[in-house]
Parts: sequence; structure tokens; C-alpha cells
Amino acid sequence: MTSLPARTEKQLGLVIDLDTCVGCQACVTSCKEWNTGGHMAPLTDIRPYEDGADGVWFNRVHTYEQETKGASRTVHFPRSCLHCAEPACVTVCPTGASYKRASDGIVLVNEDTCIGCKLCSWACPYGAREYDTDVGVMKKCTLCVDRIYNQNLDEADRVPACVAACPTGARHFGDLGDPQSPVSRLVAERGGVDLMPEMGYRPTNKYLPPRERKACGVSDAPALEPAAGGLLGWVDRMLSR
Repeated sequence: MTSLPARTEKQLGLVIDLDTCVGCQACVTSCKEWNTGGHMAPLTDIRPYEDGADGVWFNRVHTYEQETKGASRTVHFPRSCLHCAEPACVTVCPTGASYKRASDGIVLVNEDTCIGCKLCSWACPYGAREYDTDVGVMKKCTLCVDRIYNQNLDEADRVPACVAACPTGARHFGDLGDPQSPVSRLVAERGGVDLMPEMGYRPTNKYLPPRERKACGVSDAPALEPAAGGLLGWVDRMLSR
């Protein structure tokens, strides 16, 4: 089984604002476009122009209707690898193909040693692992490692493709291991939460809950608590099915 680094120098990850995500799928398509020629390329497509189209996607957006205070609202919920501090997908890997980097906390897969046993996908409660049937290995979000460290790009473009493409600014990227970083301050200010914290995997990525809608404007307080009865608890149950 694969061991985890005792500590990481950074903990790079995403902060996703559920209040401003409009479900446009720009993050999904930009992720697919970049990564089909990137670090874990190619990404398989199965029957792309037919019913039942499928394939490898690192980022998916789910849309739900949720009841709140006698009304309802549409919530768009982006889902990808959360780059956990204690990732079960890594510790169950029998070959060491899944690993967490000590330099930045990113969880990756070494395709040369992956045997496609799917143990990592069974261990991940977030459904973040994708099995590529064309090559018989597991693939996943890399936080665009071939982009965020690419010195040939302008510094402003050294962010994951999904972040660069988001038209509403709902996705934020940075070092969540630094409490003074812009993303960490954003999490503190908006009450960002972990997905399924009871699992103990300590996901790096955080979600900012939707804010309460008022007749004139938006309040600063979350409309829903991230407990069992709130939005994140509801999404927890959806992912646990």
C-alpha cells in the first residue's frame, strides 16, 4: 500500500462558490479540452455523438432543485478530485501508482504503474476517479500540473483550465495550506466547508455555500448550514447513493 507524505510544503486546491456557479459547463469543456492533450492525455470518448455518450471527464457539474424555506432554488454542484490531505485512494493503491506530492499536495496517478484494479475508485467517496477503458488505467484531475507550472504561460494564466474558463468567477485556485492566502481568507470569510467531513479524508477543495436570497440583494450569511440538513449534507447523501 502507498504511504502519504508526513507533510506538504503547499496544499494547492480549489474553492468553488456555489452561490455564483451557473452550471454553464465551461469548466467541464475547458478541462476536457486541456487535459485531452495534457498530463494524462488522451481522454477517451465513447460514442460522443450518440445516445449514451460517455468517456473520461475530470470535472462534472450536477444540477439539483433544492427546497429551502418554502421555496426552491436550482443549485449547480461542480465535482472533481478534492486532493484530500488523507486520501484513501492513495493508501489503498497496491502498486504505488496513486500518490500525493509532498511539494504541493496534489494527488496524481502514475500510468506506468497503474494496473487498473479500480481499488482507488472504490475507496473514493466523491466519485473522482475515472477508468479509461482504452488504456486500462485510472485517471483523475491533476489541477492542470502541466499548466500551473508552465513558465511559457503568462503568470495570470498559470491556473487550472477550469478556473481560467469560469465566466462568473465561481472557481478560485491557490494554496489552502497557507491561512493568509487569498483562497484561505475567502474560505474563512464565506464559511467554506468540506464535502463529507465525517469521512476524515480532509479534502483540500472547499465549497462556499449559497447565500440567502432577499427581495433586494443578497445577504452575507449562508442560507444553509453545512450540517446534515443543509445543502452540503444533501449533496453528501446524493454522492453516497
